[in-house]
Amino acid sequence: MMLRTLALIALNVVGIVACGGLGGAAGFGVIGWLGLTGVLAAIVASIVGMLVATVAWAVGATLLRALRILR
Repeated sequence: MMLRTLALIALNVVGIVACGGLGGAAGFGVIGWLGLTGVLAAIVASIVGMLVATVAWAVGATLLRALRILR
């Protein structure tokens, strides 16, 4: 494997972990703010977390492309 390929894989893994962490924190914050518990809290946290993580990934990818760091 070429060094560039390995670097891009590593960058993707870091991005996935960062976006997932951000989404998880957002989901946890929303259920705390709403005072939810149980299964409903898990469902709401999952939905909010996935939405936030997806938006964070899209914004990050767009920003990296705009800065010409990624092709």
